Amino acid sequence: MGIDVIDEAFVQAPEHRPKLTITEAEGIPLIDLSGGLTDDELVREIGKACKQWGFFQVVNHGVPAEKRRRIEAAAREFFALLSEEKKKVRRNEVRVLGYYDTEHTKNVRDWKEVFDFSVEDPVLVPRNDGDGVQKWFNQWPDKPADLREACEEYVKEVQKLCEKLMGLIALSLGLPANRFNGFFIDQTSFVRLNHYPPCPIPHLALGVGRHKDAGALTVLAQDDVGGLEVKRKTDGEWIRVKPTPNAFIINVGDIIQVWSNERYESVEHRVMVNSERERFSIPFFLNPAHYTMVKPLEELTDEQNPAKYRAYNWGKFFTTRKGSNFRKLNVENIQIHHFRVSE
Repeated sequence: MGIDVIDEAFVQAPEHRPKLTITEAEGIPLIDLSGGLTDDELVREIGKACKQWGFFQVVNHGVPAEKRRRIEAAAREFFALLSEEKKKVRRNEVRVLGYYDTEHTKNVRDWKEVFDFSVEDPVLVPRNDGDGVQKWFNQWPDKPADLREACEEYVKEVQKLCEKLMGLIALSLGLPANRFNGFFIDQTSFVRLNHYPPCPIPHLALGVGRHKDAGALTVLAQDDVGGLEVKRKTDGEWIRVKPTPNAFIINVGDIIQVWSNERYESVEHRVMVNSERERFSIPFFLNPAHYTMVKPLEELTDEQNPAKYRAYNWGKFFTTRKGSNFRKLNVENIQIHHFRVSE
């Protein structure tokens, strides 16, 4: 990967250093989607996990194991290519989807290399000047030859899981199971292939720094190396998520926090690096259409529980966040708290 420059300011800034005392535990709930629970019990378990943790794992989820193995194998093959080959599909400010790493920057806070592709190709988002929409196209590499097919087959299966999970979350909020379906007709969802090489400075770097996901829901496939940590809501401790074979890790994003008027909250998480083993993961970020106005759902607000957020346009929010990948910001990147109503 070629990351060989360390940012001195990063090394000296203690607030960026990983906390060394980590609770190693199963932590987040493990939910079986197809065995043992009645429909009502499953809805209650999903609701409890969303409320107490904002994270949970699912097994017996319906995604065929061979589809997952195929995309994982293709991702490993892609990241094993020479850097020059991978950079043929490198992202830039015009083509925002594709490959990138941290070799060209002194910022090693995120110690990884990545390949992004959108579920819809092209995906429609607002133009930077605010006048109409633009199209973002996927960039597919020549090697490995089956990467595109493996990715597209995998996406079809994970989309089915997302629809099921969003239905269960809706029911747990007292809403119809199909309440969220209309938001995703022209989805801006995307998938990220992550590769975290062994890191010679694991006490100073992170695979991904602490953050919350801006979209609706994230469905994560991770290998057996582990490294994902979740900030426990009850006491603020970082909990290492122990890998469960064939499971997916699910987390609530900021959009569900707003839609639910904070009945469910997105939770901070991060990824630790490993000095000896490389790690691979594949998050699917479920995002609504660019024209979606995100606001608390009317069914979940009343005089006693008024809306805690002003409406915001998802497309503008999304493109602003994406734009920060290419331009240094002088202010904090856009966050949902910028739309929170003052109490």
